[in-house]
This record gives sequence, structure tokens and C-alpha cells, in this order.
Amino acid sequence: MSTSAFAQGEMIFPEIDELTFGFIKLTDMAPLAVAYELGYFEDEGLYVTLEPQANWKVLLDGVIDGNLHGAHMLAGQPLAATIGYGTEAHIVTPFSMDLNGNGITVSNEVWDMMKPHIPHDADGKPIHPISAEALVPVVEEFNNQGESFRMGMVFPVSTHNYELRYWLAAGGLHPGLYSPENTTGQIDADVLLSVTPPPQMPATMEAGTIHGYCVGEPWNQQAVFKGIGVPVITDYQIWKNNPEKVFGMTAEFVEENPNTALLVTKALIRAAIWLDENDNANRPEAVEILSRPNYVGADADVIAASMTGTFEFEKGDVRDIPDFNVFFRHYATYPFYSDAIWYLTQMRRWGQIPEAKDDQWYFDVAEKVYRPDIYMQAAQMVIDAGYASAEDFPFGTNGFKEPTNAFLDGVTYDGTQPNAYINSLTIGLSGVETVSSLAAQ
Repeated sequence: MSTSAFAQGEMIFPEIDELTFGFIKLTDMAPLAVAYELGYFEDEGLYVTLEPQANWKVLLDGVIDGNLHGAHMLAGQPLAATIGYGTEAHIVTPFSMDLNGNGITVSNEVWDMMKPHIPHDADGKPIHPISAEALVPVVEEFNNQGESFRMGMVFPVSTHNYELRYWLAAGGLHPGLYSPENTTGQIDADVLLSVTPPPQMPATMEAGTIHGYCVGEPWNQQAVFKGIGVPVITDYQIWKNNPEKVFGMTAEFVEENPNTALLVTKALIRAAIWLDENDNANRPEAVEILSRPNYVGADADVIAASMTGTFEFEKGDVRDIPDFNVFFRHYATYPFYSDAIWYLTQMRRWGQIPEAKDDQWYFDVAEKVYRPDIYMQAAQMVIDAGYASAEDFPFGTNGFKEPTNAFLDGVTYDGTQPNAYINSLTIGLSGVETVSSLAAQ
């Protein structure tokens, strides 16, 4: 067996060369599909099988029990598992799979009710981004008719849950709290959020079980193509260039198979480069790959609607969003500690972390889960092999992005001050508040 990988001038070999990785049928699993189809895994002496999973819980359980050696994961999953929220296991990530890629869609009925409350331009088109303030009178109308307003998201610790909650709260709607005794996330909620697997989102909304949802592509564009719903905002508009999925493995697997983890990361970095290079010139080929039944299995036209630089909102309202899917630009693949900490702040905000933690706790968890050391070693190997240059990677970073206010509501996030950030948000837990203390007020 041979491999083109070098570390510190020496050729390295994987400790295990037959690997099975899991994924969910979403376009952001693309680095895995590309690394497989273009032979990047084999270049590293890795013989990989990719297996779609029924839902995020099944996927995580598969990694923990060893049936999967790694997987395309929600960014919140390794963090939640490591701190013992839900399933307890030490999961690490050396690779962030993408930025952006999600949207929030509502049913046609809800869209018709929202439209009178949305500003329009001179051509009669809705002005974006659309605030959840336009949803407030809709929720009130549902409640007046004795009906709860319900929305779907893909998992309690998913980006989608936190993005949907952020959008609702920024518009003045309470998305509900979690407590150790009540894990529905619907305590004090104006809008009831519940879990629906991504591919089932459009059909669940069409059936009236939910009135809208937050999900990754292609399941927002699918609603447009089927004529059953309208995306109202993308996560790029909620938080510009937000982190999305990660590649996760157990800490035990990485410790026992350090070369394998390094080589997998190298192959995934190469795939990410290919997906973004030459101004997304390879995206049409990526769309064709992803449309195959063994990957995402949606129509190529539906996948291309978002993955090639545009996004369709109301039928016929196609807008340019070149960074809707980012796989390598903006240091997308580097596992920043500040990204991990943002997810932890949202877990605290909504009660999944039930009690206050000091700032150091957030830093320690981020360092335990995110592994930029592995990433940068793999990046150097990619550079040494001539696939990229040093400026493509954030050499010299301390793992924290600069503070940003690139959020829908303009609130500034500084990953070095997690508690100050939590306290700056208006809806949700802050300070030493707990769900019990709020109930006692």
C-alpha cells in the first residue's frame, strides 16, 4: 500500500484503511462525496464506504458504537455529546465542512398572511432580509383561532434549531426553553418547535403538521419546486458566513488512529478546495454527483437552485447569493474555537445548559472538541503536495475569529467573551437565570 501523504518529511500510513462514514442526505455532505468520487481518499490509502443514515440520532449512535468510523455531523453534536447533553460521548472534529447552506421556509398559507407585514420595493418584491416581526401577527391569528403555531427543525442541537430560534427571537417571538425535566424545548414558547428529519420536511409541512421549518438544502428549494411553500430567509442572512456541519469522530478513534485521522482530514480539505475553486466552476459536476440516489437523491435542478450561487424565494423571485454554500473560502474548513463557543452560548441561552458557566468552561469545552492541531498538520501536507498555498489557511490564528456583528439584528458576537454575549441577547436565559428561577418570578 502506498500513500502520497507526508508528515514532518516522513511518509505516513493509515493504521486502518477500510473505513465507513455516515451522512445525512443534504448538499453539505458534498466534501465526503467529492473525496470519494474524485479518488482523494484512495490517494491517501483509504478505502471508504459512505452510508446514508436515517436521522441525526442514528448517525451519532453509529459513530459512538463504532459501526461508523466518522460522519458528517451537526456542529452541535460533538459539543453536546462531549458535555453529556443527550447522549454522552467524547466526540472531536478536526474539520469544519462548510459555511451557510440553510433556510427557513413557511407554507403558502403562512406566506400569504405574512406578506402584508413585509416591506416591498418599487417593483413589488419583498425587501430582504425578512424579519420574524412579520410572523408575529400570523402567530397571533393562529392563537386566536385556538391553534398553536408549529415549526420543524432537524435536531435539538442542530444549527437549524439555533438559527430558527435566533430569527424568531430577533423578531420578538419566544421559541421556548429546555429544562432537565422538560426536554421538548417548548417552555413559555410562542412558536412550538419540534424535530423532523430533513428529507421529510416538505411533506410534513404540506400535510399541515408544521407550518414552516428550518432545514439545509435541497429541502427549502424543494418546497418552491413543489409549489407548497416559500423560503423567507437564509442562514447567510441571519448570520453571514456562519459555520454549519463538521466531520466528527470519537476521541478514542483519533487517539488510536492518528495517521488515519490526519489522512482523512487531508482528503476532505482537497475536496473542499475543489468545490470552491475557480469561482465555483466545479459546482455543476458536484450537483450531478449529489443528485445520485446514493447521495442526496434530489433532482439536479433542485440542488443546483442553491448550490450554483442563486436562491429562489417566492416562485420566480431568484436572487444571487454566491456564498449560500461555501466549502473552502473564508477559511471555512478550519475548526475555530469561536464557532464552537457560539453553539455553546445558544445551548445556554435556551436552557440545554441549565445553569451558568464561567467563560473558562466554554474555552475548555471548545478545546476538548475542536482539533485545529490535526487540521493544520493536514493543511501543511496539502500545501507540501502542491494542492494549495499557505495563504489559503489561517496560519498564526489563536482559534478565535474577530468579533462580528454580521447578524440579522446587529448584535456583536465575541467568542472570547461568551457570558457577555449571552447577556446581550434579549430573549432566553442570561446571567445566573435558570428555568426554575424564571418560573418562580
